[in-house]
Amino acid sequence: MSDYPFLSSAFLDSLEHSGSVGPDTGWLPAHVRLEDAPDNSAFMPTYVKTHSWGEYVFDWAWADAYQRNGLDYYPKLVSAIPFSPATGPRVVFNGQGDRRQVCQNLFQQVRELADEQRAHSWHLLFPDADTLDWFQHPELMLRTGVQYHWLNRGYESFEHFLAGFASRKRKMVKRERRRVGEQGIDVELLAGSAIDPELWRFFYQLYQSTYRKRSGNGGYLSQAFFLQLGASMADNIAMAVARKQGQPIACALYFHGDDTLYGRYWGCAEEYDFLHFELCYYQGIEYAIQRGLQRFDAGAQGEHKIVRGFEPLATHSLHWIRHPGFATAIGDFLDRETVEIKRYIEQAKSALPYKQEEQIPS
Repeated sequence: MSDYPFLSSAFLDSLEHSGSVGPDTGWLPAHVRLEDAPDNSAFMPTYVKTHSWGEYVFDWAWADAYQRNGLDYYPKLVSAIPFSPATGPRVVFNGQGDRRQVCQNLFQQVRELADEQRAHSWHLLFPDADTLDWFQHPELMLRTGVQYHWLNRGYESFEHFLAGFASRKRKMVKRERRRVGEQGIDVELLAGSAIDPELWRFFYQLYQSTYRKRSGNGGYLSQAFFLQLGASMADNIAMAVARKQGQPIACALYFHGDDTLYGRYWGCAEEYDFLHFELCYYQGIEYAIQRGLQRFDAGAQGEHKIVRGFEPLATHSLHWIRHPGFATAIGDFLDRETVEIKRYIEQAKSALPYKQEEQIPS
């Protein structure tokens, strides 16, 4: 079983039991399972979608093109972790059968499910390299995106990490961290078991406030979801908490497995200089170094991460489009988009803060 936290039954069950996914959310669980033989037993989280929110692989233009041509784009099928653009496995294997064949069988079941649901497409979002390989099929199109991840190159401390920066960028980070303290703010990072229900409720208020600022709604996840996570996934959770005069003013939530830290949600009661960077990036880097974690996935988007040591890396998704004409058109688009994404990644590497002799190779 993978240590990837978002594929655990605790995480997926919390989404469903809290009402964060379900018939009224546009995320209807329709999980795909193989149970025909013990060696081929497998599970893949799958949802019937009636919109494209909460996916972070943006296909709005595809939906618009369908509409302009008088066709329905929804419903569609999505195999993904709802609201979590974190690369990782997408299948739980319960047997010892050939994993490539198991995944091909899962794809066949997906197409049968698409027939039952009258779905027009299927999208496998943010799979890891093994999953991509196992799902290779002539009808599946590859899409490439980009995120910014911090990689642990054997650092012994945060200062050791900064030592590899060019002088000006190193001073920038130190100045940002110092400024947080100058505003009278204390920061600590709590293990999941130390996060009490009152702090979870405060965090949920911040989560809602952050989403209202961004999109005018209170976010996808319910308060019950976070409270359930605190009870069922404490060993996989940490929270950076900022306090002023003893009162919490901001929080950032992390998940982790054996080798990767995932930064997911944050919020603040008031705006403070560089507090976002401290809670969402620098605290996470320190935590990853302390625990010997090899990677820190701080979430989607955010070019400002690059100058703070987060490297631009390719992400992927696979797409099955039922309509032959649109499959051809989308395939042509993806070919062109991939060229531009790869060009961007190479250009973005030039903005990394490391000393010239330590620049990341292409």
